[in-house]
Amino acid sequence: MNKQALEAKLDELKSDYVRIQSDMDKLEYVRGRVSSAEEQLIRLEKEIAEIRERLDEA
Repeated sequence: MNKQALEAKLDELKSDYVRIQSDMDKLEYVRGRVSSAEEQLIRLEKEIAEIRERLDEA
């Protein structure tokens, strides 16, 4: 991937992260199950870190 594609992917991942975090806040408010959302956030954090590393190398 080139630098622009990596930056676009990073923006997409950040957007997903914010959306899922908001969903998780809503679930916590209504005492819903948040474990799935937490797992998704952890996965996204890893992907964001990987993309940032690749951007640093580029």
